[in-house]
Amino acid sequence: MQLDNDFVRAQFPAFSEPSLEGQAFFENAGGSYACTQVIDRLTRFYRERKVQPYYAFEASRLGGEEMDEARARLAAIMSVDTDEVSFGPSTTQNTYVLAHAFGQLLETGDAIIVTNQDHEANSGPWRRLAERGVDIREWTLDPDTGHLPLGGLKNLLDEKVKLVCFPHCSNVVAEINPVAEICALARSIGAYTCVDGVSYAPHGLPNVDALGPDIYLFSSYKTYGPHQGVMVLRRALGEALPNQGHFFNADTLYKRFTPAGPDHAQVAACAGMADYVDALHAHHGGASGASETDKGAFVHDLMRSHEKKLLQPLLDYLGDKNSVRLIGPRLAEMRAPTVAIIAKEPAAVVAEKLTAKGIMAGNGDFYGVRCLKAQGVDVDHGALRVSFVHYTSEVEVAKLIESLDEVL
Repeated sequence: MQLDNDFVRAQFPAFSEPSLEGQAFFENAGGSYACTQVIDRLTRFYRERKVQPYYAFEASRLGGEEMDEARARLAAIMSVDTDEVSFGPSTTQNTYVLAHAFGQLLETGDAIIVTNQDHEANSGPWRRLAERGVDIREWTLDPDTGHLPLGGLKNLLDEKVKLVCFPHCSNVVAEINPVAEICALARSIGAYTCVDGVSYAPHGLPNVDALGPDIYLFSSYKTYGPHQGVMVLRRALGEALPNQGHFFNADTLYKRFTPAGPDHAQVAACAGMADYVDALHAHHGGASGASETDKGAFVHDLMRSHEKKLLQPLLDYLGDKNSVRLIGPRLAEMRAPTVAIIAKEPAAVVAEKLTAKGIMAGNGDFYGVRCLKAQGVDVDHGALRVSFVHYTSEVEVAKLIESLDEVL
């Protein structure tokens, strides 16, 4: 089954917006366009239900029900229990709260493994626990390839390790790490796992239960939704960690690690992400009566198949070009379509030249300072990043390659 790119683009108002006409969007790793299902729900909430939820009067009742719907449907897509999903203002904030909880739980000499491939959100908060006597061990990438070798992790694992933190895929290297295998290794010595899925989830929400992490984090504003951090926290760990919410919410799992009140409208609008999965599943002939988890898997595979087809020509072009350094694998099968390039000119200069040609690309360090430095990249020079998702068209990728060839 091939993805119907025309149908997909019709679900995103940005593609019919006059102010964006003629521009190809290649900074999706920084935040995706919102689908119409999310926009409609957000608009409806602000128009009709912008009141304190969960009271008896109808606007309040409907608002609360829609918030509950978002949690339940996203949980079902990821094959976890409804109360194992919680929302926060961002993935970075969610991680900071979790790190504080672990700091209360762990004892001096206990160890946490982090990587230098991560976005700083899944590295910095854990590293700060060194101030509390936690042993922070760094699982380092290969400086030539950006790859995280499993042998490096195995050398760090022992009975003192209580948590292993790593990305599903880096927002710079983009190689898809073997999450299930890593989680199994950690579990074999009694350690928990925290997976940063921010850079992977836009390419299809995963079956978290099948992968096996204790924590899985992603950002809804990169998965076609509003600006929220979505956190899957499996029950055993969630109940073992000290409560970080109000004391009277301690018995509600999804409230234990969100000390601030939820953004009612944005949480409710996240149900539009599940509506979008349903729309793609139905349009592409998904099985009638399929479970939410099966729908999610079907759509995940649709997205990935389309993206890989578009990505390989770009990787072939960049990999053969002597004037640039391509970060990460050259095979589309091994990575997400987030492509970091080191050019001769500073990344900001190249990005500006691309802007003049109607290419919206990113430049800088992308909060992956440790990752870039470990690969010998001058962060002041920066990386050019071109990233896309399933709504990107073949025509846009061809335009990108043509534009890169003119400016590099």
